[in-house]
Amino acid sequence: MSRIGKLPISIPSGVTVSQKDNVITVKGPKGELSQVVAPEIEVKIEGSEIVVSRQSDERADRSLHGLYRSLINNMVKGVSEGFSKTLELVGVGYRASNQGQILELSLGFTHSIFMQLPSEVRVETKSERNKNPLIILESADKQLLGQVCAKIRSFRMPEPYKGKGIKFENEYIRRKSGKSAGK
Repeated sequence: MSRIGKLPISIPSGVTVSQKDNVITVKGPKGELSQVVAPEIEVKIEGSEIVVSRQSDERADRSLHGLYRSLINNMVKGVSEGFSKTLELVGVGYRASNQGQILELSLGFTHSIFMQLPSEVRVETKSERNKNPLIILESADKQLLGQVCAKIRSFRMPEPYKGKGIKFENEYIRRKSGKSAGK
């Protein structure tokens, strides 16, 4: 039995979960999310708990069991609390600003990068003196939030020699020594 899959998901107050055919819909104060569940996986809503079970003990069903439990749990947590990620711009002259859902990044290229963010993701930028600029992203959808963060990060990946680039706030970048270390 899947260790993760057999754990019940508790539904907090203010969150409603509904099931129609193979689609689970979760509504809460932060938004509404839905997920299509594979027919091999059974989802039962029992009072204030969601129980995920599988029909057989085949390898494919076992792998889907924990996956769908985690996806549903992330949906419940997202609509009740929400998810947040903070990106840090490390480098001289790197700047970030936003006007509504358009994020403007100055990353040392000859041009600024403008990125239109999805409406489900809220963005905030902070620039304080003698500190690296921060981009704070919040959303109810964990998957979409991670995808947006990965796209922003891909504009300037952190490099191992000087540590410049876009990194997550508490991320550790393994540093390499340059040419002079070989002598």
